[in-house]
Amino acid sequence: MNLKNRQVKYLEALVAAGCTNPVSRADLVDACNTTGIYSCPPSWITQDSGRKAGRGLYNIPELDQVVTSKVELSPAPAPASASPAVAVVQGAVETFSDASMVLGMTGGDRERLIPSINPEYVPWGHFKDVEKIIRSRRFIPVFVTGLSGNGKTTMIEQVCAKVKRECYRVNITKQTDEDDLLGGFRLIDGNTVWQDGPVIAAMKQGGVLLLDEVDLASHNIMCLQPVLEGKGIFLKKISRWVAPIDGFTVVATANTKGKGSDDGRFIGTGILNEAFLDRFPMTMEQPYATKSTEKKILDKAGCQAEFADHLTKWAEIIRKSFYEGAVDEIISTRRLVDIVRAFDIFGTKDKAIALCLARFDDDTKEAFVSLYSKVDADIEAPDGAIDAEVVRAALDEQSNKVPF
Repeated sequence: MNLKNRQVKYLEALVAAGCTNPVSRADLVDACNTTGIYSCPPSWITQDSGRKAGRGLYNIPELDQVVTSKVELSPAPAPASASPAVAVVQGAVETFSDASMVLGMTGGDRERLIPSINPEYVPWGHFKDVEKIIRSRRFIPVFVTGLSGNGKTTMIEQVCAKVKRECYRVNITKQTDEDDLLGGFRLIDGNTVWQDGPVIAAMKQGGVLLLDEVDLASHNIMCLQPVLEGKGIFLKKISRWVAPIDGFTVVATANTKGKGSDDGRFIGTGILNEAFLDRFPMTMEQPYATKSTEKKILDKAGCQAEFADHLTKWAEIIRKSFYEGAVDEIISTRRLVDIVRAFDIFGTKDKAIALCLARFDDDTKEAFVSLYSKVDADIEAPDGAIDAEVVRAALDEQSNKVPF
């Protein structure tokens, strides 16, 4: 590794920050600000075309050499014959869950808990706010709420990907209980063995706990009360106290604010305990992206500019009609991306839109297709749908605002 002394120190700072290849430009800037070695991202990295791994991403092979050199200087590992520490707990076997338990949860190394960077992702909305919170490594539980398909979960995962933080995603259902979250005894190789759940693993590793669709939970979610206070939790089944380490925090996503769904759109969501909700000091309301942002999202998905313009105008009209109570369904950002992907497969707008709208009832589907035909002259409206009341109401409302 033929590098200058300050280059080596800079790479060591990247390693200390948990950076692995490919490294984002933001991480390079952070290392500069932290160390003061460079006043801007070093040109020997950013201006070397051979290092570019994508937009704003760079491969730095020397990072692996820095890691290797540090490993060689570290204390020798225990002999391979040494067995993991276990303890008998009321006739059962308890494994002391450390990084080895994380490997068991993921089927691989800890890096697999860090989400992959999605090159098609467009940061918007609360992305920067969430990034600041997670990058600060402070314990600040956040509740993110908004209609389905607007990128709440993806935002959290992509923040974790950007800042190289482990993300422990747990999809909550009414059946989710203490055993699923905190851990329990499992039968392994004929022995009853304690295994940490994702909440405890995240606490011990200082990761980000993502409680996805948390408003589907039952009262069993109340086992997380002490966790949401950041004070640690007592595992009564094994008489062990677990305290979170630096960096641990909780982010919950939901389609409601934990007060249930009066219109029946989100069947299964319930009213969460007020004491549970009150332990989230911050709530972020995420609407659908603006038309300009959605056009960027569709562009990243490979959509033609004209098609993207038509789709976003169409979605904007439907959403306005939905908010005013004129229609009962809505077109999400996710569905727009689905249409683009379907078009990429089948090559025809008609089929792509029809397949992606088939989940709606016939009247709604025909009304939406008819409305799209008013936006895009390439699409022919279905027979009998042109006079659909829903379409006419939406068009009358928007005729002076949205140029077709």
